[in-house]
Amino acid sequence: MVKKFFSILNREFSGINEAAFLLGGFALISQILALFRDRALAHFVGPSATLDTYYAGFVIPDLIFNTFASLVSITVLIPFFIEKLDHDRENNGVQAKSFLNEIFTAFLCMMIGVAVIAFVFMPYLAHRVAPGFTGDQLAKLINTSRIMLLSPILLGFSNLFGTVTQIFKRFFVYALAPVFYNLGIIAGIIFFRPMFGVYGLAFGVALGALLHVSLQIPVLIKHRFIPHFSKVNFADLKKVFMLSLPRTLALALNSIAIAVIVSIASTIREGSISLFNFAYNLQSVPISIIGVSYSVAAFPALAHAFSTGQITNFKEQIVNASRQIIFWSLPIVFLFIVLRAQIVRVILGSGSFSWSNTRLTAAALALFAISVVAQSLIVLFTRGYYAAGKTRRPLVVNLVFTALEIIFAILLLKYFQSHAEFRYFIESLLRVEDVPGTALLMLPLGYSLGTILNFFGLWFLFKYDFLKDRRGSLARTFFEVFAASFFMAFVAYLFLGLFGRIFDINTFWGILGQGFLSGIFGIFAGIVVFVLLKNQEFKEVIATFRKKFWKTKIILPSQTDL
Repeated sequence: MVKKFFSILNREFSGINEAAFLLGGFALISQILALFRDRALAHFVGPSATLDTYYAGFVIPDLIFNTFASLVSITVLIPFFIEKLDHDRENNGVQAKSFLNEIFTAFLCMMIGVAVIAFVFMPYLAHRVAPGFTGDQLAKLINTSRIMLLSPILLGFSNLFGTVTQIFKRFFVYALAPVFYNLGIIAGIIFFRPMFGVYGLAFGVALGALLHVSLQIPVLIKHRFIPHFSKVNFADLKKVFMLSLPRTLALALNSIAIAVIVSIASTIREGSISLFNFAYNLQSVPISIIGVSYSVAAFPALAHAFSTGQITNFKEQIVNASRQIIFWSLPIVFLFIVLRAQIVRVILGSGSFSWSNTRLTAAALALFAISVVAQSLIVLFTRGYYAAGKTRRPLVVNLVFTALEIIFAILLLKYFQSHAEFRYFIESLLRVEDVPGTALLMLPLGYSLGTILNFFGLWFLFKYDFLKDRRGSLARTFFEVFAASFFMAFVAYLFLGLFGRIFDINTFWGILGQGFLSGIFGIFAGIVVFVLLKNQEFKEVIATFRKKFWKTKIILPSQTDL
């Protein structure tokens, strides 16, 4: 049995169709497991001091991963490995193995050094992460964060070893790793938590990271790419560092924003960090599926077009990807707002997750949703700048508006707490007048407002640099999709009331039926509008399905993108 499993891990998937179906299938499994993970946390733990501690424990390890471990991203390393393998085929890839050893040595020294510093200073850092925590809860946060420091180290090595995995087309391993990461976390929730409390949840994260990296090891053994300590060629390291730096800084900015918002949430009310994270995780799903997917798919074509001087083609690629992102994302925004309670209740609503928790999380999800289109397009335009070799511009824009996200969150929270009229308006609009802890809603609102302004800043700059001569194409798409999305949401809202009288919405199946069927009728109404408007994006989607899109060549993002 063990032999059979390792033979599967070492299998080479050279066919495009095989790899495409494999990656698509396991990406779906990973998303489903992520939902089960959040549902298990909501059911067994619920929004509480324990879950707040668990989520706050991620802040420092995530920041370390995004600022240090992501420097060895697959996207950057693969070209180096391929170049060295091509130059040294007759010597069985000695140069590539030597390069792996150098990166391994430098990375291990760096990560151990950073982890040791973080471990020692964790009491000081933990107080900054969650200033609202005191006494036993703060002590638990310190220990939880220290356990989770294993995660960025192990995931960083997995990212490094994943370079070898992809070069030798072991897509099964690459696709399976995120699935096992979520399985480790779920094991921590179900098995370790009853024995060790919040520390059991942290052990689950460490286990998931260990499983993530362990899956890569059979491939390294098979191809004799087992890394070891060696002398470091600092010239190669400098090249890797300079190429990775813009992407690393971009990841770090978002981590910093989330870290500050979590620290603010810790001062509001017990459970606020938990509810914020539940809503944030839900709104991230369409961004990952739509924004990241289109941006990753467009990047090679954008880079090739710009490097070969095909500027017109470069512009077409950006505009086409933008149109498709708007086409898919805007309807999701409207459906998230209308069906927010059903979505949250079906995914999270069981056990320790009360109806009040559902309503507050749903309201936070609606406020996050208004920036889903902006978040997706920011990913695209940032990659467009990377393809053009202009990495400083998006970094400066993102830096300015990330600061605004934090400022908006702080100012809105103060205004909400000091002005009863504004508080009543927000609570009435989102139907949470009688729910405690509504001040939490100012955090996703501030985040969304800053993100929307970030998009406009990046868009105007990108338009000035590349799209001065193009007018109207995105405006037409936006207004047509907006009209269809609005009608879609209106119809879904009407059917919510109808099915609310048919189904027992106090049961899981009742609320699932109400939300699912209302969404289906709403989507059908939106399709009718697209057909009547003769929407170009809708025609392109239909044409893509007719061409059997699954037969096209796949483009593999890094695990951090997934």
